Amino acid sequence: MTSKMTALGFYKPGPTTEPPEFEAVELDKPVPEGHDLLVEVRAISVNPTDYKTRDAKKPEDDSLTIVGRDVAGVVVSAGSDCSLFKTGDEVFYAGTNVRAGGHSEYHLVDERIVGKKPKTLDFAHAAALPLTGLTAMEALFVRLGVSRNPKDNAGKNILIIGAAGGVGSVATQIASLSGLTVIGTASRPETIEWAKEHGAHYTINHHEELLPQLKELDITGVEYIFCLTNVDDHMKGMAEAVLPQGKICSILPAFEPLAPALFGKSVTFVYELMYTRSMFQTEDMIEQHHLLNELADWADGGKIHSTLNETMSPISPATLKEAYGKLMSGRTIGKIVIEGPVEK
Repeated sequence: MTSKMTALGFYKPGPTTEPPEFEAVELDKPVPEGHDLLVEVRAISVNPTDYKTRDAKKPEDDSLTIVGRDVAGVVVSAGSDCSLFKTGDEVFYAGTNVRAGGHSEYHLVDERIVGKKPKTLDFAHAAALPLTGLTAMEALFVRLGVSRNPKDNAGKNILIIGAAGGVGSVATQIASLSGLTVIGTASRPETIEWAKEHGAHYTINHHEELLPQLKELDITGVEYIFCLTNVDDHMKGMAEAVLPQGKICSILPAFEPLAPALFGKSVTFVYELMYTRSMFQTEDMIEQHHLLNELADWADGGKIHSTLNETMSPISPATLKEAYGKLMSGRTIGKIVIEGPVEK
């Protein structure tokens, strides 16, 4: 095995209105130690968190930044403390925001946040699932406390704001699989169709008042709300739509005060950040391994479908720039995946 690898990163943040200026850099191939796996990268998907990492980079920081969370690939070596995977295993994962990302030929990742790749999916379709799948599963089952038993959720509703995006496409499927009635928000014909194809029983427009649209569906309120867009923009509408003692989960921080009406309803407001467990090395970090394996089993059983909507190749500076440009438009549906090889 060669001791070098190609990684794709950027040195300067550049303008936040444009995609990052990636370049190919030759680096030493990492050597896994402890719980780390060294994975040969076969496919990646792009996420807003990656260009937001660029946006947070200070102008004077000229170090190489390698982003890229979602990876599907093959284990080529493992650290001495690894017990979950071995060389040759096909895996998928979302990585962490406190280490170098997966836009490279090879990538180091802690095996406790890695899952077995679904056997029925190729690398491209598998790469679309980890970050969004983990976010949806943690939000639904951990933060919102939704039961996995469909019988427990009979007659209960969830409103998913941003149902046609990456996380929304998975969350609608999982919520529907769990027995909830799913109302997804979408505003264009193509996003409405996508949301319904991926598990939404009804769709409403997030550019209009939420509660009146729910009432038109004979729904007087919802037990759960999962907000996948700017939470401040929807605070008033969510406070009106959520039922007393209901729960709201957001994947983005609120910068404005929470609506006072949430107090009167004793509403639980929670956040979901998929990186929390790996960032703080929490004792339950291995739960992400278990969640990804559960997601893989659902995919192999035909219960969950990959949300891949566009495939590009190869993994190169030009392809990455094009993919992130599309993502930054805010009009993407599902996931954009880039297949290897990594261009030298």
